[in-house]
This record gives sequence, C-alpha cells and structure tokens, in this order.
Amino acid sequence: MTPANSPHVDPTGAEDERRAALAFVTEAFAEAILAGIESESFAHAALFAALQELVETYGEEAVACFAGRLPERIAAGEFTVAMKH
Repeated sequence: MTPANSPHVDPTGAEDERRAALAFVTEAFAEAILAGIESESFAHAALFAALQELVETYGEEAVACFAGRLPERIAAGEFTVAMKH
C-alpha cells in the first residue's frame, strides 16, 4: 500500500477541514448552552441539520446506509470523548 492510499493519509486536506468544522460546531454548542439551550436539544438539532445536509448532498439511500453503521461505531466508542461516572 502506498502512502497516497493509506487509510491514515488524507492527501486532499479533508481531515483538516473536518477538524476545523468540528471546532466550529463545538463552539456553537458551547454558545447555545451559555444562552440557556439544553445540551440535548442542541444535540438533536445539530444531528437533524447534519443529516438534512448529508441527504441534500448524497441522497437518502447513501445517508441511510451511513446511519445504519452508526450503532456499531457508537458501541465501539468511536464518539466517546471521556467516560462518565
């Protein structure tokens, strides 16, 4: 496997762009909470907006396939930042 098609190399810079986008979303999340919006409400709204944008870009079937893989990714801890006690 060459570095260009290694799963850990992103020659287009899309990974950096996704990190920057996540920083914007994280900041918006913090601002919403400071404004008194419940974190669960913001999270649901953010998910809805994200899925709406993905459907517009890729179509319902592709997004349904993506979303269908979410349970295993969640269970594997892919979205876990810190353990809650």
